[in-house]
Amino acid sequence: MNIILLGPPGAGKGTQARRLVDQRDMVQLSTGDMLRAARKSGSEMGRKVAAIMDAGELVTDEIVIGLIEEQLTTAQPGGGFIFDGFPRTLAQADALAALLQRLGQNLDTVIEMAVDDDALVARVSGRFTCGDCGEVYHDQSKPPKDPAVCDECGSANFVRRADDNAESLRVRLLEYYKKTSPLIGYYYAKGLLQTVNGLDSMDGVSASIRAALDKVEQTGSIAS
Repeated sequence: MNIILLGPPGAGKGTQARRLVDQRDMVQLSTGDMLRAARKSGSEMGRKVAAIMDAGELVTDEIVIGLIEEQLTTAQPGGGFIFDGFPRTLAQADALAALLQRLGQNLDTVIEMAVDDDALVARVSGRFTCGDCGEVYHDQSKPPKDPAVCDECGSANFVRRADDNAESLRVRLLEYYKKTSPLIGYYYAKGLLQTVNGLDSMDGVSASIRAALDKVEQTGSIAS
């Protein structure tokens, strides 16, 4: 099963993607992770990515699609692929659809993690991650058991994003609503969209996503 997790910055897409990797043996295709891996790889594509990023420029859609195609054709799919952070625009959505069609694959469903902006700002303002394994924490709702050590990997390398504050998040939200939110209507029109409450507890969101995926597996459709 190939799925997209859709939602604004801070909605918890990365956290839920990692849970799906563990629970369903899916492969998470994170644009950021793929770009960082390509840059370190020393491959021809990696050198292109490094040159663009070193110049402070944005990586083109063509390169990102190329990286995704590389993963789709070489990675062991297991329970399928999760597109995390891609597509971000209607043009990217069309490019992904064309790629999947060319490879003889389908997009099975798109799960929108719906949130309230004010609640999202409060959530993100206290967020930090493990710099080694990527586990996400929060000062109030999910602190590590030991304040100095990651629960998952034991690292003490905690990281807070410089833009995880109210002012920066509102700027990122504006960018999301301008460029990415049109995908909600795009995938609704294609009959692929399912919506879950992204402000529920982590376990609650996981349960809603699980129910959404089970519906597709059992019926081949998101229709009730």
